[in-house]
Amino acid sequence: MNELHIQGLTKSYGTGEPVLRDLELTVPAGALAAVLGPSGCGKTTMLRIVAGFLRADAGTVRLGDQLLVGPGVHLPPERRRIGIVPQEGALFPHLSVARNVAFGLTRTDRAERRRRTGEMLDLVGLAGYGDRMPHELSGGQQQRVALARALAPRPQLVLLDEPFNALDSALRTGVRADVRAALSATGATALLVTHDQQEALSTADLVAVVRNGRVAQCDTPQDLYSRPATPWIADFVGDAVLLPATVDSDGTARTALGPVPVTPPPNGLRTGTVLLRPEQLRLADADAEDTVRGTVTDICYYGHDAMVTVAVEGHDTPVGVRVAGPVSARPGEKTGIRVVGEAGLHPEAISAE
Repeated sequence: MNELHIQGLTKSYGTGEPVLRDLELTVPAGALAAVLGPSGCGKTTMLRIVAGFLRADAGTVRLGDQLLVGPGVHLPPERRRIGIVPQEGALFPHLSVARNVAFGLTRTDRAERRRRTGEMLDLVGLAGYGDRMPHELSGGQQQRVALARALAPRPQLVLLDEPFNALDSALRTGVRADVRAALSATGATALLVTHDQQEALSTADLVAVVRNGRVAQCDTPQDLYSRPATPWIADFVGDAVLLPATVDSDGTARTALGPVPVTPPPNGLRTGTVLLRPEQLRLADADAEDTVRGTVTDICYYGHDAMVTVAVEGHDTPVGVRVAGPVSARPGEKTGIRVVGEAGLHPEAISAE
């Protein structure tokens, strides 16, 4: 079993504020978990402690039944059975692709090294590339070689440190899919550190949002997006429409966008913050019934959809409406907004975080 279990992890640099504060995280065996957070939240520090490159001040890290970090315990990196895929691949420039992949296979004979190297290159879609040098590969190919190198020694855990940062947007989606497929094929547990919300939600089985050195929420991508634990998480993981609300006894929230049913039931809550996503809003005729009037202030077109910003009458903060396909509205025009579906309700005020 290769479940990763982190408990009470704490780390400070010098006399400053702790970077990690009793961080807790469990990654089931064979799962890919993304650690997502803003710069300075502690996610890279956590990764380096798990890898063995840093010592923790307190807490434990277990991988399967092996204690890697604990009171009086700091297992050296080379004994942890952990593979690492760094940013930009970091291949050895003087070694061929095959020799890069075989680098960690020091305890196997030549025939087994050759067989395992070929198996890994085939797994990442680079069969036949073994004799090439790193400078002859594209950025995406170099990242796949780095993954093959990390997987070759059959690690129990693979750590991916923002491995897609150096790739252009056209390459990222394909390389992410290849990496996910390769990890799944080997059954390795994996931890992906990223600051890219879309990358985390589209790649991982679990997403752990780190804020101020703690895991603020760990959930499946769908649950994290649809049921964030706080307004701050809601806004961090995706475009969010956050509205102050008062709640009727029937579970309907009264907001600047009109009455909205909320889920789960408010259980006596009478005020709070309603969460809607831009795709739950629809533009309508400004004079249509059951709509709220507003003025279009901006339109950002992305090809597959567009984000229309609307200043709503009676509400200080403009709201974003995601529109599929062509947009007929223009800045300065009056429009109506209609809400579709239910909203999440949080007891915290918007300014609480």
